[in-house]
Amino acid sequence: EIMALRRNGGEFHVELTISLVRLEDKIEFCAFISDITEQKHADALIWKQANFDPLTHLPNRHMFHERLEHDIQAAQRTGLKLAVLFIDLDRFKEVNDTLGHDVGDQLLTEVAQRLGASVRKSDLVARLGGDEFTVILSQLTDTHQVDTVAQNILRRLAEPFSLNDELAYVSASMGITLYPEDAIDVEQLLMNADQAMYAAKKRGRNRFSYFTPSLKEEAQVRLKLINDMRVALTENQFEVYFHPIIDLRTGAIVKAEALLRWNHPQRGMAGQMEIIPLAEETGMIVEIGDWVFREAALWASRWRDICPGGLQIGINMSPVQFQAESDHIAEWLVYLQELGLSGKHIVIEITEGLLLHVDSAISDILLQFRDAGIQVSIDDFGTGYSALSYLKKFDIDYLKIDLSFVRDLETDPNDRALVEAIIMMAHKLGLKVIAEGVETEGQRKLLATAGCDYAQGYLYSKPVPPLELEVLLKQSLANATV
Repeated sequence: EIMALRRNGGEFHVELTISLVRLEDKIEFCAFISDITEQKHADALIWKQANFDPLTHLPNRHMFHERLEHDIQAAQRTGLKLAVLFIDLDRFKEVNDTLGHDVGDQLLTEVAQRLGASVRKSDLVARLGGDEFTVILSQLTDTHQVDTVAQNILRRLAEPFSLNDELAYVSASMGITLYPEDAIDVEQLLMNADQAMYAAKKRGRNRFSYFTPSLKEEAQVRLKLINDMRVALTENQFEVYFHPIIDLRTGAIVKAEALLRWNHPQRGMAGQMEIIPLAEETGMIVEIGDWVFREAALWASRWRDICPGGLQIGINMSPVQFQAESDHIAEWLVYLQELGLSGKHIVIEITEGLLLHVDSAISDILLQFRDAGIQVSIDDFGTGYSALSYLKKFDIDYLKIDLSFVRDLETDPNDRALVEAIIMMAHKLGLKVIAEGVETEGQRKLLATAGCDYAQGYLYSKPVPPLELEVLLKQSLANATV
């Protein structure tokens, strides 16, 4: 393959093939020339597609791996160090859901530009996929300069993004690992940085965290926990506890929230905050959620004989369950019919984030609940990136005020004002209000004075097994006022 000249002086790619021809008395050579310009362009396009992200034009995962391998070899020769930074945008999905995917793509492009402007030309910025980016800081004489680069990146990404006349605010969580201190191969360095990034998210986001050996141990424990979860259902390790909900007017228990517990054979009892994220990540939440629904409905049918009108049970439903392909919702409704249990005894608790970008699948499920008489409650109300238009668009029955507003109700005038405003707004829209995290008599009085309908919290009871709830139910009915 050589470059040839056109008559006008322009160069172009050609393939030159020379063949030897032996004649009786002499030797000749035949040359064949082919224009391969288009083939070269196609090869270049294929190479670019294989190595660069089409949206941001940054190197992709494949090129990142090749470059990191090259930089590791260079560091071995020179004795210098390098750092790998794993960057994940905080709450990027909320921008996508509220402003649309086109705006989300625009945000990713601008993030790529800011990252490129935050490092040296000799460093590499790559996009692994989604909202995940990596940076290779190579030829480091002093690892202290990594802190400076990391802080600069976080500061730049925290500045507002102007996207189609909308201002969007995002931040980033970053994990950092060092060569050769933490690992000496590509896969382990990337895994270390990923684990450190998750540690930064757990610590509150918008920060960076260095890899430590303890993070690797945590990841191994987490993997074992996921494997253990796969057999927990078949071995009957899950239990449902119930957290009573009180009518603030009468003081009686009128509802209860079903909460998942895992009686792990080695680790002991684990709660929802430990179970649900792992179950959602692995997809096991669908099967586990089915079990919780059936178990809660079974107890609700039993308690019809104890409570006048029955006890309404709140069941948390994950967004992953809404997107599941199986027809488990229809199976739930059939199960209620088999129990002879009316839909009014069940309330489905969802987060407000689910309703921000509702597709047909979610709408259909909400309609199924409405037609079956099952009510819907918005959990942790006020903590999400929300648009209140969904309150009038969907048939919502309850708002649950998040405990973060109730905690300082007695001492913080702002929290008190927010709670009073939520209660007033909900009542104007025909919704009932449940306050979570009620722990003191002072909080109860303020909520009752503000017109709150129901309360849930340790002032009344911690979550208890079903048979303990039966005892509380009977006591509550005996002591309730009309």
